Amino acid sequence: MFDFHRDVSEAQTPLPSRQRRGQRNYLAGQAAEASVARHYEAAGMTVAQRRWRGKAGEIDLVMRNGNEMVFVEVKKSRNFASASGQLQPRQMARLMRAAEEFVGQEPGGALTPMRFDVALMDDLGRIHILENALWAA
Repeated sequence: MFDFHRDVSEAQTPLPSRQRRGQRNYLAGQAAEASVARHYEAAGMTVAQRRWRGKAGEIDLVMRNGNEMVFVEVKKSRNFASASGQLQPRQMARLMRAAEEFVGQEPGGALTPMRFDVALMDDLGRIHILENALWAA
């Protein structure tokens, strides 16, 4: 005998389109961050943290380049122009506050050398790095 509740798991129930879109964007963001991390590693840097979350907010990637910390905001879109348009002033300020919180845990504290990069990725997987894209005030 067929028991609907036993025989049909939740995993088989289709997700609403908004949830599917959100899940797809989340996974695309993770894949973009992984590709960008590999790009930085190929340049000789090491990953200090992925998706570091503090009280002030989240930082997609924290890279270590010798004694310098590189805070990276990753933006993926159809093309570089639309990806670059996704970073808003409020988000930049939140990223800077989160970075201040992060370096507070470093041995050098606020004297830790740092920079803020924005990594853009298009639909073809091409990466364009905007070094020093954000200036700390």
